[in-house]
Order: sequence, then structure tokens, then C-alpha cells
Amino acid sequence: MKKVLFTATVDSHIKHFHLPYLQWFHSQGYEVHVATNGKEEIPYVDVKHQISFERNPIKINNIKAIKNLKQLINREKFDLIHCHTPMGGVVTRLASMEAREKYHVKVIYTAHGFHFFKGASLINWILYYPIEKILSKVTDCLITINEEDYQLAKKRLKAKQTKLVPGVGVDQKKFDFEMIEKEKRELREEFGISEKDFVIIYPAELSKRKNQGMLLKVIETLKKQGYQNIKVLLPGLDSMNQIYQKQAKELKIEEEVKFLGYRTDIHKLMKISNLAVSTAKQEGLPVNLIEAIFSGLPIVATNCRGNRDVIRNQPNSFLVEIGDVLNMAEKIKQVIKNQDILKSNINNAYELKQVQKEMEKIYLGM
Repeated sequence: MKKVLFTATVDSHIKHFHLPYLQWFHSQGYEVHVATNGKEEIPYVDVKHQISFERNPIKINNIKAIKNLKQLINREKFDLIHCHTPMGGVVTRLASMEAREKYHVKVIYTAHGFHFFKGASLINWILYYPIEKILSKVTDCLITINEEDYQLAKKRLKAKQTKLVPGVGVDQKKFDFEMIEKEKRELREEFGISEKDFVIIYPAELSKRKNQGMLLKVIETLKKQGYQNIKVLLPGLDSMNQIYQKQAKELKIEEEVKFLGYRTDIHKLMKISNLAVSTAKQEGLPVNLIEAIFSGLPIVATNCRGNRDVIRNQPNSFLVEIGDVLNMAEKIKQVIKNQDILKSNINNAYELKQVQKEMEKIYLGM
């Protein structure tokens, strides 16, 4: 029986993004293995391995992870390994070097957004670029998910193959539904939103990279300009220790901004919203904006890697420069004034079935 191994630092990455691909391998008769630094059961997985991956590259546990993963790979003699997440990719490719030569194991790495990119800090280029350049030489297929990373990889890295695949795929059917007015009204009331309120949504982890602080300043600006009926939904885990909540209070917009924590009903929250935004400083390929497109929402987003790819062919969505609070406020006002006619156009390139077809071609070609 053929064997495939998926690796990532944490279980959640596999569970959120790769279950359709585990299912596909299972249907093709593969024995499916997953290695993460976690103990959760994952569907379609025949054998689960716990490896001490750490997100921080200087953690000593990563040395242990390389040793343990190397033993696993040499013992199991996988036909194919697909690694994800920055340190998952580093550890896995180091651990698989011997098996590639000895057992002809094929190794795929999906870069969900390089840490080195246009505008990234010098330290990011010094730390991550040399590692990726070296490891690309032991990568049978390097998959990038946005145009900037693809062009950089083709020009500077040395993988045997480099492919551009538009993300992990989003199930359009999940967002293609109608909510009855009663359900909309009840959900809005849950958050203290009235029928006259204009609702902005930004589903994302609260973090420096997602840059929600910029959005808070935009809302403060709009409020000072007389826009009193704006509400902002911020569903997502908080990795900032309440910093953004404190900022909202200082800006006197705590009534306008709803910090919702982790939610499993983003598809419904999109249906009670009028606009999707992103103030990210960098993205791989933003699932939240793709979900907004599938929900028919116009978008105002920062002009960063990843966001550009999604917005490029959206006539009713807008890009603004990172930190340009006044321009983002102006674009939001433009949407408010034209909300009855501004809708997103569906782009099927991001649809799960379409992305699956592209990935299956890559898997079958290895």
C-alpha cells in the first residue's frame, strides 16, 4: 500500500485547510499519516504522529523534531510527503533528505506566504531567505499561493518544480444561501446592531500582522466625520492580550466595535454585513476575503501581498496603502453611498473543487 505523510506544526492547520486532500488520498488507497505537535484525532488519518515542531525557529525542540521525524520517514518509506507551515516545512525537508536519496521519497512544500517579501524587515530576509533557498534544492515541488511569492520562487529558489495554486480552496456552497429576515434580525440584535446600521466585518486573528489597530483608527475617523451608524464585527482569537480592546476604548469607539472571539458561523456573519475589510500588513492568500467574495460583499483592503491577488479582478472592491487611514475611510464612505449597487463578482478559481483539481494533478504527477 502506498503511503503519504502530511506535516504541519499544529493540528489546527491540517484540520482547517487540508481535510479534503486527506480524504482524496484515502479514496486513492493510500495509507494516510499526519505528523504535528498535537494530539487531536483528525478525520481520514490512518496513523497520527506527535512530533515536537515549534513555530519559533530557535527553539531546541526543533532539533529533536528533525531527529524523530527522520527516524519516522526512514522507517515508513513514504511515497509522498507534503509539508506545511514555515517550521513544519523546514523540519520536514531536513528530516527527509536521506529518504529522498535512498528511497526516492517525493517532497512537496506549500509556502502559505514566505516570511520574506517586498516590504518585509531585513531580519526576515536574513533569517528566512537563505534557509528557504537551501531547502528549495531538496524540494521536489514548491507550491506558492500568490503571484509575488511565485515570481520570487521562480527567480531565486531552486525547487525541481514551482507551481502557483490559488490557496487551499474555499467551499463556495457554504456561502451560497439565503438567510431569512427573522434570522438576520435576531443575529444582528445579538450584537446590538439595528436595521439602520452599516456593518463592517473583518474575520481574522487579532494580531500585529492583521493590523486591526488601523481599522480602529478608521472607525474613529468616520465617527468624527458624522458617521454614527457603523458597527464593526471582529471575529477571531486574540493573540494581542486585549490591546485592541483597550485601543477601542481609548478612541471612544467601544460601542461600535464588537470583539466576538472565535466563531464557527462566519458564513452567517457575512450575511448580516455590508462590507468586508482587511488591514493586513501581509497575507499568503486571504481566505477571509475569498469568503467575502463568495458572500457577494464589496471589499476595502490594504495593498499587500495576497490581498492584491484576491482584489485584482474585483471591480467593486478597493485597495488602499497600509496605514492610510484617511483613504480607507473615504473608500468606506464610497461603499456606504453606493451599497445597493456594489457587489463582488464570484471568482471560481478559489473554489474548493477547482483548487482540488489542480492539487490532484500535482499529486498524480509526482
